[in-house]
Amino acid sequence: MTTITKDAGARASVTSNPPRRFRRFRPRRSFWLGSLGVVLLLAVWEVASRAEWINPSIWSRPTDIAVAAVEYFTTGNGWSDVRVSGAEFLYGFLLAAVFGLVAGYAIGWWRWLDELTEPIVNFANASPRIALVPILITMFGIGIASKVAVVFLAAVFPILLNVRAGVRTVDRSLVEVAQSFKATNLQMLRTVFVPASIPSVITGMRLGIGQGLVGMVVGELIASTAGLGFVINTAANQFRPDLAFVALFLVSGTGVLLSSVLKAVERRLDRWRPPVGA
Repeated sequence: MTTITKDAGARASVTSNPPRRFRRFRPRRSFWLGSLGVVLLLAVWEVASRAEWINPSIWSRPTDIAVAAVEYFTTGNGWSDVRVSGAEFLYGFLLAAVFGLVAGYAIGWWRWLDELTEPIVNFANASPRIALVPILITMFGIGIASKVAVVFLAAVFPILLNVRAGVRTVDRSLVEVAQSFKATNLQMLRTVFVPASIPSVITGMRLGIGQGLVGMVVGELIASTAGLGFVINTAANQFRPDLAFVALFLVSGTGVLLSSVLKAVERRLDRWRPPVGA
């Protein structure tokens, strides 16, 4: 009877804690399953378009989109538009990340500052920031500065609010342990609050990426002479859904790639986090 119990416990242990060599294949399995899902979606889209279950003049076809992509980057302005949109997003998102991290940790750390700024932050977060795009274009012109401002406003609040939430939800037992060892505020911030808030920071960054890309495209749709949003607008006016989907896939693919990079960073930093209840 005892032997059966031990065997059952061993099997349960193996099930709940697989060997390390099997854990290494989890990211690969996720990648291949995700890739398979994309391939199946494109195959269904192609078949449905050729069978005219969907209107190919509106939705185009994956094969036509691939041809348009090759043409766009070989004989068109593909690389130039990518550079323009990339610069707008990069500058705006970096500014949003720096400001969001600093402000988020500050209002999460000092309660009086949180209470002072909460009405302003909530009002700005609830406001339709896209409606400010015409005002920003009037202020900064149709150049890169207005698009950077749009990306900044779109991305900063998801980052700021998630960082603040991460600081507020740090396990109090960790804070008490640090206080018992007479840790300074800087030491507590470096060894307790920053490591424990990493998941919230990464979540805010990933949300900020999506919102920032939306802001970039909207800014280029309204007033621009180059960029991926400008391509989407021009292709729609010229009844070129294949080219519009090329630009759309570039924007969405950038978001997926950057989110995957942040997930990898989070896995790398997870070992830095203190255990809950430690």
